[in-house]
Amino acid sequence: MTPAQGNVDGAGQGKGRIAVLTGGGDAPGLNAVIRGIVHRANSLGYGVLGLRNGWAGLTTGKETFDLDLDAVKDIHITGGTILGTSRTNPYNIDGGPGMVKTSLDGFGCEYLIAIGGEDTLGVANKLAADGIKVIGVPKTIDNDLSATDYTFGFDTACNRAAEAIRNLHTTARSHSRVIVVEVMGRHAGWITWNSGIAGGAHIVLLPEERFSMDDICHVVEERENAGDPYTIIAVSEGALPDDQESLALQTEERDSFGHVRLGGIAQKLAKSIEARTGKECRHVVLGHLQRAGAPSAFDVVLGTRLGIKAAEMVDAGEFGKMAALRGLSIEAVPLEEAVGTLKTVPDDMIAESRLFWSPD
Repeated sequence: MTPAQGNVDGAGQGKGRIAVLTGGGDAPGLNAVIRGIVHRANSLGYGVLGLRNGWAGLTTGKETFDLDLDAVKDIHITGGTILGTSRTNPYNIDGGPGMVKTSLDGFGCEYLIAIGGEDTLGVANKLAADGIKVIGVPKTIDNDLSATDYTFGFDTACNRAAEAIRNLHTTARSHSRVIVVEVMGRHAGWITWNSGIAGGAHIVLLPEERFSMDDICHVVEERENAGDPYTIIAVSEGALPDDQESLALQTEERDSFGHVRLGGIAQKLAKSIEARTGKECRHVVLGHLQRAGAPSAFDVVLGTRLGIKAAEMVDAGEFGKMAALRGLSIEAVPLEEAVGTLKTVPDDMIAESRLFWSPD
């Protein structure tokens, strides 16, 4: 028996079996969480079962595999999730919550760790109220979950977006263009705020505050007059002009959590700026590039620590709670705190980004 395996009898299930799923959009660091859970759970005497495709795997009762130390070897340095994911909502399926319990019983799993964002953890919170022994792990590149300082995946997404914005300066400057960069962020502009400042965007537009086209065009023209005939604008996909009532959508179709697919604000903004100022404008949509690929060192470490804590919370019986980063510590907090209110960019930080709405 190796030290990593600890006191585990039989197939590594001396204290029972923990089911693990990943739900919602993928995020860099997911595999680090899974690896952390398996290593710590095994050392405490638990077996771990992986559920494929999020809540879909529990409502169908199919597609599972054992997560042992060999299964998670070196996965922390890779992006995505080895478990697969989906946006299935069991509470939007007739008898869905009952299917979840039946599947867990059938798998021989007394415990469940759900790794996900607001929607996934919202389901976990409801299941906890329905008597399921569930633990949550916060995951969203948007960093909009309350009760935790940061969510894993956020740092990687910011680095991806900031690098793209920095690189776009060269082509925008060479062609004397305005380039509008669309960044992920439905209701919270954390990625746009951070990557916009880090990437040197001249204008940063967030969902938290409606923006004026007059103000934007004024900055573009002011830069032109000051000898800087190019402008980089970072805009969240959920940002909204003050003269527009609805968000820019890719499609009206909604997922099982009621979300529409956003997209198109950068293109609309570029067209409007060009029409008003006569400046040549282009738009770039970063899309899934922000969440793709290997995680940053910060996200690997954070994901690992959250996974370890989640396994320890199972052992301590802290169900209906979530592992969260508080300062330098990983703590157990109620799931209700995480899903009750979205964490958005505060007014004072928005004001800080506006300091750069002028010629360099």
